Amino acid sequence: MVQKLIILSALVVAATAVAVLPAPGYHGFGLPALPALPALPAYPAYPKYAAPVLPAIAKIAAPVAVAKVAVPEPYDPNPQYSFSYDVHDSSTGDVKSQQEERSGDVVKGAYSLIEPDGTRRLVEYTADSVNGFNAVVHREPVAVKAIAPVAKVLAPAPLLHAPVIAKAAIPAYPAYHGYPGPAPYPYYH
Repeated sequence: MVQKLIILSALVVAATAVAVLPAPGYHGFGLPALPALPALPAYPAYPKYAAPVLPAIAKIAAPVAVAKVAVPEPYDPNPQYSFSYDVHDSSTGDVKSQQEERSGDVVKGAYSLIEPDGTRRLVEYTADSVNGFNAVVHREPVAVKAIAPVAKVLAPAPLLHAPVIAKAAIPAYPAYHGYPGPAPYPYYH
């Protein structure tokens, strides 16, 4: 970042540099006098024109905010609905179902699922403004135990033993008898 700042500063200095020359007729420092600069040619004067006057543009007022009045939703004194669903997915082992109905302020329903141990859990519930939410749970054995799918894992490739490398035999050197002392090279018999 500092290098970029230095380069930028150098470029600014170079772009704004002005050559300072001695004035005509100046004989300082033993330099010969510079000739006088020729006069610049006279350019014709151009008339000045006023900026064009554009027609006035009418300002358009912003739209006025309209207050929204909240309209209450129609009240149903006796709401009613009913729904149910079933899931039986053999690839994942997911087996579950639910059913529910409402009449006024009373809701009745049940849901079931197969637990990991193979039993079926059945929950029957009711809810109303007097008694609140009440549930009864039943556990039932299932004839066929649901088995979670087993992920297929490829066995790793068998390890090959590394090739046995024979130990290289150190070549036998003949005894060197011209040197007094131990032999410079080890030798084996």
